[in-house]
Amino acid sequence: MTGSGTPGTPRPLPDAVHTAVRPGTALLRLETTHAREGILDGAWWPRSRDVAAELPPLITALTEYLGPVTRVGLDSGAWDGLPTRLTVDGRVVHLDSFPVGDGTVLVTRGDQDHFSLLVVPPDTAPDAARAAMARAVRADNVTGAGQILIDIALGTPAVDRSGPPATGPSPTGPGPGHQ
Repeated sequence: MTGSGTPGTPRPLPDAVHTAVRPGTALLRLETTHAREGILDGAWWPRSRDVAAELPPLITALTEYLGPVTRVGLDSGAWDGLPTRLTVDGRVVHLDSFPVGDGTVLVTRGDQDHFSLLVVPPDTAPDAARAAMARAVRADNVTGAGQILIDIALGTPAVDRSGPPATGPSPTGPGPGHQ
C-alpha cells in the first residue's frame, strides 16, 4: 500500500483516478472527492462476463488505491459462473453473489468499509459506457446504478431525477478532476 498512514488504515478515495485496469480488459473510474457524497463510489466497465478474467485486474487496481479488498458482492445474473473466492495477488478475496440485477458490484476493504461501483455491461456502446461512468462518479449523483443503466439504454440525458433540480448549466463532460 502506498501513501502515508499505517498499513491497513483505510484511506479516502484519491483525486482524479481514471485508470485503464489493463489495456483491453476493463475501465475503472472512481469518484474524485474525499467526501464520498454520491450514491456510487465509482464505475467499472468489464470487457466480458467472465468473472475469473475480469475481477482480478479490478481488485489489483482497487487495492492500489483503497488498500486490501477482502470481499466482493456481485449480481449472479450478470456473470458466467461465480466461484465463492478468488486468489488475487496472493490474497483470498471472498465473492458473494445475489440475484439483485441492480447493476452494481459491492467492494469491501477491511471489515466493513464498502464501496459501491456501477457495472456497465460489457456489450455497452463506448459512448454510452463513458456517459454512464461519468454520471456515476459525479460527487452530486443521486441516481442509482440501475436507473443510470436504464437511462443510457434509452438514450436519456444524464439528469438526476431523484434529487433537487440543478441550478446553472448542466456539465457536458465527466466533471471536475476527470481527464
